[in-house]
Amino acid sequence: MSKRLGLLTGLGMIALLAAGPASAQDQRFITIGTGGVTGVYYAAGGAICRLLNKDRKTHGIRCSVESTGGSAFNINTIKEGELDFGMSQSDVQFNALNGKGEYDGKAFPELRAVFAIHPEPFTVLVRADSGVAKFEDLKGKRFNVGNPGSGTRASMERLLAAMGWTLGDFSLASELKADEHGPALCDGKIDGFFYGVGHPSANIQDPTTTCGARLVALTGPAVDKLVADNAYYAKATIPGGMYNSNPDATETFGVTATLVTSASAPEEVVYQLVKSTFENFDEFKKLHPAFANLDPQNMIKNGLSAPLHPGAEKYYKEKGWLK
Repeated sequence: MSKRLGLLTGLGMIALLAAGPASAQDQRFITIGTGGVTGVYYAAGGAICRLLNKDRKTHGIRCSVESTGGSAFNINTIKEGELDFGMSQSDVQFNALNGKGEYDGKAFPELRAVFAIHPEPFTVLVRADSGVAKFEDLKGKRFNVGNPGSGTRASMERLLAAMGWTLGDFSLASELKADEHGPALCDGKIDGFFYGVGHPSANIQDPTTTCGARLVALTGPAVDKLVADNAYYAKATIPGGMYNSNPDATETFGVTATLVTSASAPEEVVYQLVKSTFENFDEFKKLHPAFANLDPQNMIKNGLSAPLHPGAEKYYKEKGWLK
């Protein structure tokens, strides 16, 4: 289990308080690493903890969330034994398991999948007065590429490499966290940002409402090749009208948000976490708009490169979802 208890803030604290009193000696503490507090990862972790904590008097597991730097940070911290579970983009999960990309020479074969959650289209947002009509127009602009340790940053670097670009092709390659890039855009500190996120997202809603920011498509030969060569990528469309000042659909590509853990996580803990999510699935889907169209059959296979943890596999077989 974790060597630390994580930061009990926001949704994490709410999840704990809502669960009611229980004797400390009966409790097993677990922490889920998420992302920025305004992102969907944080909401997902909070939703999972909320449902798990509902029955903690029965199973003795107490769940909290921790706001983190994102996918790569979560996996690295699980590997170190500092987190029990973590949210991760499907591409980062693949690379960590296989020692590819940012994990070259640092494979984590004990990584285990729990379930997938929502699609995460890669989203480019620019200032209304930026003069940017397509991604290529951002060359020489001030662009936020994502904070180190985030799945967004890893995906950004992969896209740039496919395009033959480097960070030096931007006049400024800022490394703001997801909670910071919207205000920076509206304050004129950057011209645009790249973000992998489920939609609708407050992180996109705020700058489109506050300063009329515009979505920019991510298409072209480099994207086509990335999707063709990597099974964890897929084409995606952000619907028109979802955000202010963006009436038209925006074509892009993306990954899937997944929940991961380590092979060392106790089978009963993983089983109870999975059970609490799917036994309360209608409630789970209502906890964030990005979850509204989730299907359990897709959640146990899409974007899962790592083997399923035995605790998750046990529940899925009980439900008849796996043979």
